[in-house]
Amino acid sequence: MEIHALEHRPRRMSRWRRFAGLATGVAVAASVLVVSQPAVAADPWLTQLDDGYVRFAVPNADVESAIGPVSNLVVEGNFGASANWAQFGLSRSGSNWAGTLGPLEPGLYYYQVTGDDSKPFKDPTNATSVASEPEWSTFFVPGESASLLADAPQAAGSIDTLTYDSAVAGEERSALVWTPPGYRERGKPYPVLYLQHGGGQSYRDWVEVGRAEQILDNLSLSGKLADMVVVMGNGNVPDFASELVDNLMPAVDDAYNVSKAKKDRALAGLSMGGGQTFEVLAQHPGMFAYIGTFGAGRFDVSDLSAKDAKKINKQTELYRLYVGNPTDVAYNDVFKAMQQFDALGLDYQFDGANPDAGHNWNAWQENLIDFAPRIFNGKKTGDAGFSEGHTDIEEPFVLPAAGTTPTPWVTDDGFVTFETTTEFADAEYVSVWANWGPGGSWLRVEMNKVGDRWRATVGPLDPWSYYYRFIVDGVSVKDASNPTKVTTEPTWSTFFVEGEESRLLADVAEGQGGELNVLTYSSTVAQQERSAWVWTPPGYDADRAEAYPLFVLNHGGGQTWTDWVEVGRARQILDNLTLDGSIDPMVVVMPNGNVNNYPAELLDNVLPAVEGAYHVSDDPDQRAIAGLSLGGQRTMSLLLSNPGEFSQVGAFAGFLFGLPPNIDVAKVNAETELVRLYTGDITDFTYPNVLAMMETLDGLGVNYEFNGVTVGPHGWDVWQKNLIDFAPRLFDGE
Repeated sequence: MEIHALEHRPRRMSRWRRFAGLATGVAVAASVLVVSQPAVAADPWLTQLDDGYVRFAVPNADVESAIGPVSNLVVEGNFGASANWAQFGLSRSGSNWAGTLGPLEPGLYYYQVTGDDSKPFKDPTNATSVASEPEWSTFFVPGESASLLADAPQAAGSIDTLTYDSAVAGEERSALVWTPPGYRERGKPYPVLYLQHGGGQSYRDWVEVGRAEQILDNLSLSGKLADMVVVMGNGNVPDFASELVDNLMPAVDDAYNVSKAKKDRALAGLSMGGGQTFEVLAQHPGMFAYIGTFGAGRFDVSDLSAKDAKKINKQTELYRLYVGNPTDVAYNDVFKAMQQFDALGLDYQFDGANPDAGHNWNAWQENLIDFAPRIFNGKKTGDAGFSEGHTDIEEPFVLPAAGTTPTPWVTDDGFVTFETTTEFADAEYVSVWANWGPGGSWLRVEMNKVGDRWRATVGPLDPWSYYYRFIVDGVSVKDASNPTKVTTEPTWSTFFVEGEESRLLADVAEGQGGELNVLTYSSTVAQQERSAWVWTPPGYDADRAEAYPLFVLNHGGGQTWTDWVEVGRARQILDNLTLDGSIDPMVVVMPNGNVNNYPAELLDNVLPAVEGAYHVSDDPDQRAIAGLSLGGQRTMSLLLSNPGEFSQVGAFAGFLFGLPPNIDVAKVNAETELVRLYTGDITDFTYPNVLAMMETLDGLGVNYEFNGVTVGPHGWDVWQKNLIDFAPRLFDGE
């Protein structure tokens, strides 16, 4: 079954696209590599912050000027798992649509702004451009892992535009040509690499998105690249082999000091360009000594015999195949091709499947970085094995037949497939929203129509717990095939990806964990019967001599007593920490904090009910309290207004709306053993509130510990990590 994971989504865009024509020259001329752009506005929509964070702020007036009024606005780009296309939703804030995303891994990012899922437009404040994608802009996040994609630190090669007549296309065409540092127009001719783009792209993409100029410059300056000329031609023709051999190559031979020897020629291409590359290899064996196919999905071997394969082997120094992970649409094609090559006796090297990238520029940039240093060194083509971390393809990636499995379907290596029911067969646009972005932030991924259902495969996802919802034509919908539920978010479902990182969130073996029961109590504050979850440790003994310590764990605003169990996986965290010996046996109550007088609700209703039903201590030294977000605010307010009720206090992204009157700071410090504060990063909207609260506590003289920043937004990934850190510190813990 085909995996629907495109490099970008091409649907329903034609009436909104503003196609930009490219001027062509009549000779070899220096190129600045930009197309005509709108004037750059005073206030950029994109601001790059430290440590890989980016801030988008798009004026609504500019949106309406470009595409009219919209009800939602997203930034779409290669932000998703495997660097695949995903949508980051912006929130309306005053006159702007805004949002902060990150931390992003070092590398090049490309993006467009889209309104109402169907109206894409370019960021006019970003001067970068991509000729084949008029709505795209780019930005670069620096870092060691992307050092070869950074601008070269010193004078390096040059990029020129070559124009030539194409008899195949019946027009004048252009190519980009990179020449190495110190290029000489006379003397010993240079070997030449022809580097092809993919379908729907142009000859400029390798420079505008692929960072080929920076890659070649940096490889050359580091001494890892043989002196060569690199030609990036236009492969959008019905007969690429003729275009290359009869038109482009003669033009390059005439304009540049390049060798005409076959041993000094290499050809590589991505996606469609990789298929064209293999076609040339099959039709013109020996024309190129070095061949590379990057994520190619077309390998026509129907006319090749074992004799042909021997001829190709004899005249080819290197043929190296590249592909991404199972989200790469070429993944299964490459697997099949290697089987066919083996049967024919065709020699090749396989770089291994790239686990970190799909069918996108992140993969192809790495392919070029691996391939280019291998060529024009005779038979010294480098290590024939996989690149570091890459893996073999032992079998094709095949999904279960539609409608035959619960969703999501999670593989052992973290690829997750979502599928709707047939209810939305007539929908126009369906996506899946989940906490799989950087730090647990929320991104949307487009689903694709497969028969009368919609599907999407995402991954590999890091081991952790996830929550998601479908969005069908702008309306949030629950995955009806997933039995999990979130009481306060009726459209949410959850799933879990196993692994060492998520071990503390995993279910324990049956019979080894604690018990989870519902406690019902009367609330004089709410004037109703209310409920709370109560977790008791493994081996809980109501008759033991020593009473159990009590830990009160509060939910946040818009949530209720069920959230820590249904989304936060508090039960699993407490079970695993107990079995690890990381926490002492304790009773944990998760009450309903949605009242107008939380101290009265907790002290007069919840605690007496827990004491009446469970063998818990009434000693404040054996009592702890923590809460997330608004629950953290309630916790901190209680600490200041009622010191001595709890000796250990934690606030997960908690803050203060104001100070209670008559705070007895001396008593707070004397009777509180631990106050530990947590916050998410700058994507957490309460981050400044937490910092402000710490300033307030400092001014009062209240003692506390600060855990530091937990990477992630105002969400469950952060709060789960906070609980994992906080619980072991309680009751004579750390």
